[in-house]
Amino acid sequence: MFLPILGIFAIITLLIINYKTMENENKECCEAGKGCWHCGFKMKHIITLVVILGAVALGIVSLVRDRIVNPDHYQVSFSASAKVFAKPDIAQISLAVKTDRQKDAATAVKNNTDKMNAVIVKVKEAGVDEKDIQTSAYNLNPEYDYTANVGRGVLAGYSVYQEVTVKIRDLDKVGKVIENATTAGSNQVGGISFTIDDLTNLKNQARAEAVAKAKEQAKSMSKLTGIRLGKLVNVWENSGTPMPYLDASYSNKAMTGIGGGGTIAAPEIQVGQNEISVEVTLSYEVR
Repeated sequence: MFLPILGIFAIITLLIINYKTMENENKECCEAGKGCWHCGFKMKHIITLVVILGAVALGIVSLVRDRIVNPDHYQVSFSASAKVFAKPDIAQISLAVKTDRQKDAATAVKNNTDKMNAVIVKVKEAGVDEKDIQTSAYNLNPEYDYTANVGRGVLAGYSVYQEVTVKIRDLDKVGKVIENATTAGSNQVGGISFTIDDLTNLKNQARAEAVAKAKEQAKSMSKLTGIRLGKLVNVWENSGTPMPYLDASYSNKAMTGIGGGGTIAAPEIQVGQNEISVEVTLSYEVR
């Protein structure tokens, strides 16, 4: 680091000494009557050269100084994670009506629509708002019979599948919603997922715990290894909220009375808890 600086100062010193020598020679030249303009011309070029070299030296000194004052900093990172658990406050469930083969598309659509409309009415009666019911699938499919005699598929009718996703905000009513829907004609019930509407406070709690753990790791590592940690220069975060999923895939073939006008008991749904996790990484300079 200091060798270039010493070299620059040595060059400047030599130039100054050389300048003094040339100045004395120039004075003697003038006194001898040899023509001061000739000697002065040389001195001007030498002075210009010295100025240029001085500017270059200053630039080099500036670069070296910047390297000394702002050296490349090594960094070290510490990661930690934290989890919090909370009871979910929203359930989502898929309710569907499938109408098997009908002779024509209009009949299939009408039969399926009548059943789905009845399902939606019953779901609302269970306390679900209209804004929380959304159609998520609708399919009208032709069906064919394949026979060896014909050698190709022959149109035999049409089937319809319609599905709605229902958001239930009162978890005590999940079983009632399923009961009402299946009694009204829903012959397929999809998986139930449980979520938390507002995760802000829970994530803040997990984040604070994760940061505290990462700082404790940094402090412990510094004590064990002797490295000196500088300022905190960067932070990364990764968060996740797995949703508990209940496989409640019922169909009219699996449960007697579903979709056929019969009644069933409301299933008991266990809500459990959701896990909210946050992982943070803290990066410090090494002094």
